[in-house]
Amino acid sequence: MRVFFLLFSSVFLALTVNAQSTAKCYPTHWWAGMKWNKVQLMLHADSGFSFTDNFTLSINYPGIKVEKINKVENKHYLFVDILIAPNTKAGLAFIDVSSQGKNNIFKIPFQIKERRKGKGINFAQGVTSRDFIYLVLPDRFSNGDPSNDRIPGMRDQSLRRDTVFNRHGGDLKGIQNHLDYIQNLGVTTIWLNPVLENDRFERTEHGYAFTDHYKIDRRLGGEKAYQSLIDASHNNGLKIIQDAVYNHVDESHITVLDMPTKDWLNTWPTFTKTTYKDQVAFDPYASAIDKKKLVDGWQTSQMPDLNQTNPYVANYLIQHALWTVEEFGIDGWRVDTYAYNDLGFMNRCNNALTREYPSITIFGETWYHGVPNQAYFVQNNLKHSASNLPGATDFQTLWGIQDAMTKDFGWTDGVNKLYTILAQDYLYKDPTRNVLFLDNHDIARFFSVVNEDVDKYKSSLSWLFTCRGIPQLYYASELATPGITSPSDGYVRLDFPGGWEGDKVNKFDASGRTATDNDIWNHVSALANYRKKSSALTTGKMMQYVPQDGVYVYFRFDAKQTVMVVMNTAKTDKVISFGDYEERTKGFTQYTNVVTKEKSATGDFTLGSYKTVVLELNK
Repeated sequence: MRVFFLLFSSVFLALTVNAQSTAKCYPTHWWAGMKWNKVQLMLHADSGFSFTDNFTLSINYPGIKVEKINKVENKHYLFVDILIAPNTKAGLAFIDVSSQGKNNIFKIPFQIKERRKGKGINFAQGVTSRDFIYLVLPDRFSNGDPSNDRIPGMRDQSLRRDTVFNRHGGDLKGIQNHLDYIQNLGVTTIWLNPVLENDRFERTEHGYAFTDHYKIDRRLGGEKAYQSLIDASHNNGLKIIQDAVYNHVDESHITVLDMPTKDWLNTWPTFTKTTYKDQVAFDPYASAIDKKKLVDGWQTSQMPDLNQTNPYVANYLIQHALWTVEEFGIDGWRVDTYAYNDLGFMNRCNNALTREYPSITIFGETWYHGVPNQAYFVQNNLKHSASNLPGATDFQTLWGIQDAMTKDFGWTDGVNKLYTILAQDYLYKDPTRNVLFLDNHDIARFFSVVNEDVDKYKSSLSWLFTCRGIPQLYYASELATPGITSPSDGYVRLDFPGGWEGDKVNKFDASGRTATDNDIWNHVSALANYRKKSSALTTGKMMQYVPQDGVYVYFRFDAKQTVMVVMNTAKTDKVISFGDYEERTKGFTQYTNVVTKEKSATGDFTLGSYKTVVLELNK
């Protein structure tokens, strides 16, 4: 059996008088003064020791009380419920385990830390409609520390930039090295694809198959590099969103290799894949087996599905989420594959996080089709749904803007689909908490979706930064970056040019970009930086008009500011008259083009095919 090491405690190895046996504790440490002060410790011993009936356990530390010792069928595991009193002092406690008659004594370190508050760095700030999120796949952004490209002893030793299937060497230091670039673009928040250890044999670049919840992947730089990036980001006014994966782990995770309980995983007689049919969660006619397959089916045969109805599993995952926020100081979570989790568990997890950190942001991946489908999984106005998830990755508006740019105008087609989708915002408690996007690590780059048509792409970007919600841009989508998922999703995860020493092109600098790159980059930067200071775009109301002959007009406004957005999705030029929108334009005599800064009187103007203008109205 492998020996597992403590990486997050001040004392690294479990102590024992028998050198042939070791044990580890999850979580590795906790904090005094947490609201979640009833902590369930999972102790795991290797094959040299069993938690049989003939043992005693104690924690002789002021303020810590052992409330219950839970034995499970796998004698390598023990679950210990402890209570940490509010006035407990920081220090190093030890979990003493002795086995009668065998002279085996474990002395497992368990540190009580002071809480992060008071360090002068904001954390758990949350992300709102005032923010702009930049999504980064660390392995493909920039290699800041080549010394961690390969780690001896890890299963995946690949390092080939000439294939999309292997690791390329990007890391957290590489991201930190380019914070100025990210900030100049107008970004306020960085969302990272998963950074936890993925010690598996292949396709480890994406990060979605955890092998140890309490390790930051050493090929990304480990815990030290992660904390350095977070601190540097906070010091520069940037927030950090971490990717949460509660649904599954990798087959090499310790709790899969040596399962604590028989029902730790959702098991089937033969491999059973999830149906991905989110409809069964709310379908009044759904069968029980279809509901079970949705939640309990596996993503792949290499990613075992966790049984979140098992209370030990639930506590393990919830405590890790709380642990991560307090340990590293992140500002929020994006939750992977939201519908495939047990919704009762997710409500409990979300409650625990928001109770401890009231301002923290949580939004879930909702890759579904239909506004009612998506709304079911977030806080909504539906009587039959009880989800407490604040926001979603808004796939519905993505499908809408995609249709607007790729399909002819019709009663329900083209830009009318986008209009109709937004008209259904009444289903959400707060649609401004939804995250808007054009692409991500799983789907085609939008520049390719619109066949590299720059006008269509810039129009879509204009919508991204002016519609209600929180805009999110995938790394390098501020450039003319193509990418399709066929034959592999790796083709939408290509390296950022200039992120590696020796790259022939450096697109972090304007001089290394093409004219089209700079045209798009400047468009994004102008909109994003204007949006930062725009009360109308960040917190204002929205009013949209029924699209006419391919022309879609909407307003963002409040008492201080009015912004008018005009999108022409027709194949011909269109004449735009301010008088047609008098309800919102009355009293304004001038406007300023937000991107070009040009000022004009509010007379009729002609807008070209697939062009969009963002105008601030002035009196």
